[in-house]
Amino acid sequence: MRVSLGHLSPSDPLQGYLRDRILPQLVATQREPRWRVYRVSAESDVYLYEDKWSGARVVGKFYARARGLNGSNAPQSAQNEYRNLEYVRSLGFTGPPDTVVRPLGANRELGDLLVVEHVAGEQLDAVIEEAARAGRSDRLFTKLSGLARFFARLHNGTAGGERVDFARTRVYFERVLAYLAGQGIASPRRIDRLRELGQAYAARPELWQDVQVCVHGDATPSNFLFGHGRDVCAIDLERMHRDDRVYDVGRLCGELKHCFMLATGNPARSEPFIGHFLWEYAGYFPDRQRAFDAITARLPFYLGLTLLRIARNHWLDDAYRKRLIQEGKTILKGGLA
Repeated sequence: MRVSLGHLSPSDPLQGYLRDRILPQLVATQREPRWRVYRVSAESDVYLYEDKWSGARVVGKFYARARGLNGSNAPQSAQNEYRNLEYVRSLGFTGPPDTVVRPLGANRELGDLLVVEHVAGEQLDAVIEEAARAGRSDRLFTKLSGLARFFARLHNGTAGGERVDFARTRVYFERVLAYLAGQGIASPRRIDRLRELGQAYAARPELWQDVQVCVHGDATPSNFLFGHGRDVCAIDLERMHRDDRVYDVGRLCGELKHCFMLATGNPARSEPFIGHFLWEYAGYFPDRQRAFDAITARLPFYLGLTLLRIARNHWLDDAYRKRLIQEGKTILKGGLA
């Protein structure tokens, strides 16, 4: 999505900030910039600014408006995401094949604004759409291999000694259920059954036994851009935190299932791609099969949670939201068998 909003007014305080603090990091110019403005997100205050003269492009995200339901407990601020981006880039994620977008500035006075460098690339959404509707499966397999490498490098490079605190994720699970109940999209009986399933997972030792790693925290298709081959660039690290690695892995798998279900009506169409992604990810561990088994043992909870999370989106029609809830329940129940 990109909607033109015209030009930034010369009298807007943002004009001086972009000119004096941001543009010099990208190009050397003596000319007063003339910024074209585009809205790039319907759900949040994110804008693309393009200087008419130099061609420089930056993305601005305003945090002043309240954000959505968030399971990371991370502070929702421009400065927090700026620090997250800087941290992951300090680990070497500064260029192909694995990149995290470069932060350029954070300004609390300008609507709690974060400015990052614009990165050109194909979103994972588009690659999934091609596979689902046009049968271009090979490209999706290739991109998922790159994404598996990105996640494995991030997770393995930040693993520590502290064990996963599944109680925190279960609190988020309960918040999602409360939201669905409040929307009336799921019956009290169904909510109670989902709550019982969550309690059953909390009693499973494997949900607590892995060590915490840094997770992206919002592993949705729109937050990953692809360049040549398996090159990956990640954006939107506002929800990065320390958690179970399957927090990211399960989120991505749930998003794949949702995308195929929405595009084709058949969630099973996603299974070859989910299996490929998981096997590729497990390949970055000393014992691939053991890693694969450990990850897939925890996967159903996070996959089911992702579908329930997606079901809270009011722009989806009610029949499809209810189907997501049913699919999530089936996956959660199946994982306990």
